[in-house]
Amino acid sequence: MNPLKTAIANQQTALSEFQSKRLLSAVGIPVTQETLVQSAKEAVAAAKFIGYPVVLKACSWQLMHKSEQGCIELNLTSARQVQDAYDRICEKITLPLEGILVQEMVAGQRELMVGLSKNSQFGVSVMLGFGGIMAEVIKDTVFRVAPFDRVEALDMIQDLKSNPMLAAFRGQQGADLAAICRTLIAVGQLGLTEDAIAEIDINPLIISPDGSIKAVDALIILQRKDSL
Repeated sequence: MNPLKTAIANQQTALSEFQSKRLLSAVGIPVTQETLVQSAKEAVAAAKFIGYPVVLKACSWQLMHKSEQGCIELNLTSARQVQDAYDRICEKITLPLEGILVQEMVAGQRELMVGLSKNSQFGVSVMLGFGGIMAEVIKDTVFRVAPFDRVEALDMIQDLKSNPMLAAFRGQQGADLAAICRTLIAVGQLGLTEDAIAEIDINPLIISPDGSIKAVDALIILQRKDSL
């Protein structure tokens, strides 16, 4: 079933990370390989299938700030570490969970963030910026009103003050600009075609050393019923 329709049917105010990334993947946005599991045994099996290292995350549409609540375990390299991490997460979280997300560990020193918002004055607006721990300090972001084409998406990239970091950088290949453009356009189209979506937040969108990109975390907020 469509994750957006499922969320609406369940009267959720947001999509979980797993639901959000399923929806993004459906419109062609690259996301992490991941599996939603319900037990430590399933987590170990999923980690073996995905390949180490992996990340474990608590998954719930009510859980919007996972890192602040200590429910993310990074760089797990063995079955024992996965099992212990699963148990620790379950002990910390008291709200209902959709499950535990077992996710590939994506390497990359360069991080972007992509967002979408809606308002009565500007309509659907797409944001691109540099993400990661320095995002709030650098504050390097650009905006465009959707819909727009590849030329305008490229303009967004060029308008970033830090855009030289997207070229070949310290032995890493240049970022796949075409994939970034497709992601920006797809986010805008999703906001235009789905009235129920109020906001989209992809952060981080990691650029791997080979230049490919993947959405490592994502959140989709739904419109309040009284605003539809």
